[in-house]
Amino acid sequence: MVQTKGTLFSRTKFILSLVEGLSCTASLCAAMLAAVTLSSCGSSSRQADKKNGDSLLIALPAPASISAPEMARYKAGCENWYDTMLKNRGFNGGIIVAKNGNVVFESYMGTGHLQSTDTITANTPFHIASVSKTFTAMAVLKLMQDGKLNLDDEYVKYFPGFNYPGVTIRSLLNHRSGLPNYVHFMEKLGWNKKQYVTNETVLDDLISKKSQLENIGRPNSRFSYCNSNYALLALLIEKLSGMKYARFMQQTFFKPLQMANTFVFDTSMISTVIPSYDWKGELIPFGFLDAVYGDKNIYSTARDLLTWDKALYSGKIFTGNTLMEAFAPYSNEKPGIRNYGLGWRMNIYPNEKKMIYHNGWWHGNNASFVRLIEDSATIIVMGNKFSRNIYHAKDMAALFGDYGNGMEEEEESITGSAKVVDTGVAKKAAVPLVKGTVKQPPSKTKKEKRK
Repeated sequence: MVQTKGTLFSRTKFILSLVEGLSCTASLCAAMLAAVTLSSCGSSSRQADKKNGDSLLIALPAPASISAPEMARYKAGCENWYDTMLKNRGFNGGIIVAKNGNVVFESYMGTGHLQSTDTITANTPFHIASVSKTFTAMAVLKLMQDGKLNLDDEYVKYFPGFNYPGVTIRSLLNHRSGLPNYVHFMEKLGWNKKQYVTNETVLDDLISKKSQLENIGRPNSRFSYCNSNYALLALLIEKLSGMKYARFMQQTFFKPLQMANTFVFDTSMISTVIPSYDWKGELIPFGFLDAVYGDKNIYSTARDLLTWDKALYSGKIFTGNTLMEAFAPYSNEKPGIRNYGLGWRMNIYPNEKKMIYHNGWWHGNNASFVRLIEDSATIIVMGNKFSRNIYHAKDMAALFGDYGNGMEEEEESITGSAKVVDTGVAKKAAVPLVKGTVKQPPSKTKKEKRK
């Protein structure tokens, strides 16, 4: 999306206004981070996990305290962003911002069904689209941690007949497999849209119709965001665990962490989940691509995603080495701050600050899940009426540290065949309400944005 000069100026002023008044020095911030770490470790060792049915409930450490002035300052900054970018822009969804595990800002707006009375609350699950990839990736890494696989195993080891030499589990995770995207090729192959595509269909067509597929790349030659990768990883999880993907996620993450409003969607739930809408408020129906999971199809809430965030900090599920694998940058062939790890996007700034995040977009659902690990802060925004402004959630990172002056906007390219947005109007809708005078670098091209 091309940003207007006024948009760039106003965003810069807004970001700078967030930083004003933050008096935490580098040494104080380091001390706070150390205190958080020690508190978390101590709390973790004191809390006992409890058995519930066939799952072990995981007791997460209590949040580290923050001062009342800090809480007020963070809340004011988040409220300013929310009022400017979402509240008066037709937002339909939820937001949570947390520091040290403490919620500093939380708000819900709208109704699950537009023009209805089912008010959105903290317990309303939203389709989180490609943010689902964070769960799929960490499930694969859990299997690796448990000795069930090696990241550099070729996929053919587990699925004989897979005729793409050199495609490893690692290259699927970091989008360097070179595989074509099922979101595009299923329709080109003439799929009957009255039938649902499945994960097995994706695998079978990749194998049996390879000669008809376009855009097959050489593994590990470049980054190419591709939903086929995560559809295949979901099948790998099922093969190695002996459970369906949905059950594995439930038993390994959702139930132990008591994420009661998080689940994997299947087509039997169409009448029970909230629908999605385009930016104009027009309903987007379910379609033939809606049965594939792993790349998408997890529903969750802002509070449950905050629990997921805390679990990643806790040391209760993943070792430090596993997390280092997940958050290592793998796509270094192009200069710039943007990169991709194993199921996580990241911005790596010149000052060595790192933002770990993932965005999502499926039909009218879109979401942003941002983790500022060094500063123990988390930003979560989701909605079921498409809004580009959700992707500007990263701007709030300036409240917690120096994360650059010009946040790069991006969205996921997982829209399927639905034409969700009229580009011209959407650009206009993303202009903030505040004005500024600071010059910004030129915006990225459409091709660069979809990296």
